[in-house]
Amino acid sequence: MKFLVKIGQPYLTARFLYAALVVVGIFALGFPFPILESLGIFLFLILLTGLLVEIILLYSSANSLTIERKIQDQLSNGDENEIDYLLKGNFGFIPKLQILDEYPIQLQLRNCTLKLTPSSKNFESNYQHAIYPKTRGEYFFGNIKVLIGTKLGLLNKLSSFDRKLTVKVVPSIKQYKKFSFLAHTNRLEEVGVKKVRKVGSSTEFEQINEFQRGDNIKRINWKATARRTTLMVNHYEDQKAQKIYFLLDKGRMMHMPFNGLSLFDYAVNSSLSLAGVAKHKGDKVGLISFSDVIGSWIPAQSIGNQVSKISQELYHQKIRQKESDYSRLYKNIRLRMKGRSMLILYTNFDSIVSLNRQMKYLKAISKSHLLVVVSFLNEEIVELANQKTKGEQNFFDQTIAERFLQEKQQINQELNLAGIYTISTLPEDLTVNSINTYLKVKSRGLL
Repeated sequence: MKFLVKIGQPYLTARFLYAALVVVGIFALGFPFPILESLGIFLFLILLTGLLVEIILLYSSANSLTIERKIQDQLSNGDENEIDYLLKGNFGFIPKLQILDEYPIQLQLRNCTLKLTPSSKNFESNYQHAIYPKTRGEYFFGNIKVLIGTKLGLLNKLSSFDRKLTVKVVPSIKQYKKFSFLAHTNRLEEVGVKKVRKVGSSTEFEQINEFQRGDNIKRINWKATARRTTLMVNHYEDQKAQKIYFLLDKGRMMHMPFNGLSLFDYAVNSSLSLAGVAKHKGDKVGLISFSDVIGSWIPAQSIGNQVSKISQELYHQKIRQKESDYSRLYKNIRLRMKGRSMLILYTNFDSIVSLNRQMKYLKAISKSHLLVVVSFLNEEIVELANQKTKGEQNFFDQTIAERFLQEKQQINQELNLAGIYTISTLPEDLTVNSINTYLKVKSRGLL
């Protein structure tokens, strides 16, 4: 659908105002120096002529402009998302354009102006702009406004285009697609996932396929290769149908931000990506969210739309500003979860005292299931603890940072002594470290 430029609102530019001030100043100096009065009149006429020329150029009926905003129906939370602006114009001059999009309030882009100068009077241009949403939910894009000017730069015309649009920002689908694709092509090591040697007889022969990048060269079937004159490899089937649950703590401690994203949203994105990898490995995946009450409960299954079901549920999850009730979590797991499962608990114990309050429930859960507790590290505190001491204030800050890291280590040691696995990670490394732990547990046949 095309929209011609309508009669827009005129806006005087800063260049015009500066020029007008110069003219006024020269007129003022004309009182003590009469010779400057004639110069002021001359400059005023030039300025007025330039303004009239711009009005004629900008408001010519022959000018036309269309603009479209191309954006995904669903945006990926915490990732770079591209917006394409497609412009098509026909002018009597080479215009200078400024795109003023009405961005969603969540993005906090108050003074974002995209400047574009086409190379000709008739043009088709594509302008890309990246946005970084930091919260899940519905994002409302309003009208697109375009300031049109000439090379003189004395006057701009503001034209508005009705491009209202609402899109959803969902858990990181970009991250999910990337890890799922790498898992499918056996290339997870490219993003830091370690190759783990399988222990025991947790695999059995499945089929012979052509060699693909990422396949283990030790599994090349030389007899089949000789027959087919192309490299063939043996493929083995992992032990399947193991149950993997993602336990998301929605308590107030998960509200802590890191690079604009809450710890809870890091956990949400990691859960979705790991669910895709686990499903590719043939395991059943499920979801439990909790705080002072039990939120979502999706039983672990391996049906085709299970990951999509988990993704939709993750989209609606919100943090509750209350203490999490681990006793309620334990009771529900004991009553509703049949059979041994791997439980990955995304939480944030900030002190040994907060851990000790919940330790008996974590021990009780780990008796029947393989429990993995995620422990988040603060990158700024890690850097402060590792830097060289400079000055008295820096010494005290570094001491506090080291004490904080020691307490985190103590938390992990207490959990490990209780037979509970831990993942100690920076939020940005959470997904890779979670996948590494999952693959290690699977390779050792611990479930």
